[in-house]
Amino acid sequence: MRGMLAAAVALALPAIAQAATVPAAVMTDPPQDKAHPAKSIPVALPTGGVKINGLLYTAAGAGPHPTVVLFHGFPGNEQNLDLARAIQRSGWNVLTLHYRGSWGSLGDYSISHCMEDGLAAVAWLRDPKIAVAPSIDPRRIVVVGHSLGAMVAGYVSAHDAGVAGAAVISPGNFAPIARDEMIKRIRDTLSTDIGLHALGNATPEALADEALRHGTDWDLIRYAPALARHPLLVVSSDDGFAAGNEKLAAAVAAMPGASVARRHFTTDHSYNDQRIALITAVLDWLATLPPR
Repeated sequence: MRGMLAAAVALALPAIAQAATVPAAVMTDPPQDKAHPAKSIPVALPTGGVKINGLLYTAAGAGPHPTVVLFHGFPGNEQNLDLARAIQRSGWNVLTLHYRGSWGSLGDYSISHCMEDGLAAVAWLRDPKIAVAPSIDPRRIVVVGHSLGAMVAGYVSAHDAGVAGAAVISPGNFAPIARDEMIKRIRDTLSTDIGLHALGNATPEALADEALRHGTDWDLIRYAPALARHPLLVVSSDDGFAAGNEKLAAAVAAMPGASVARRHFTTDHSYNDQRIALITAVLDWLATLPPR
């Protein structure tokens, strides 16, 4: 029996290579705190005259805690909730949300609204009147996003000098292409052909037109001076965006006083076979941020 157990462990080790470097929060539950337990709290976030769906994962222990706002991509099938839970276990709160018009949130979905909703979420966390305020350290709010969510995180970081850092995971861009091609790419991503309707009444045509009108406004490289005000983590993969991600990292790193960390993984856009590595990279970076 002991030999079989040893063999099983040996087979498992390659999946978590260099396990000694993996933070405990990736694979180990923290001690329970009966007085201040970890929780997941549904919240209604005010933005644009409506309230959108959110979920706040609060860390165990007496607050206030630093908080990550985690933005999902387009249309939001991948929410990176494994990352959210690991961050929570490491002692941070995590706020996740669905933008206006997406996944049942009220309002109309647009890319501009995603950016506005990101700013509104950070502002909500700083409101001393919200019920969860005792759990939030308003001076240690970090934005993290994946794909379109990375563009949102970067946009928020560039427009809100009070955030404590930003991590962008495979941020995309809206390169100017033919309108028909843009519509096709958006339609394929939405998967409406198999019956998915994640974004309310938003149409590929309207989203394509918005992207072609304002795509350069959301190019994070143009915000390099503002992004350099905070620590920045840029994570890339073999998804076609890596070259642009590296240009972003280099542009920010060239600014005076910038603090830029880079990680690249040889995997797909969703990091399907590098989830533990991705989570480790984010947790390691969070651990480098200045304390309160």
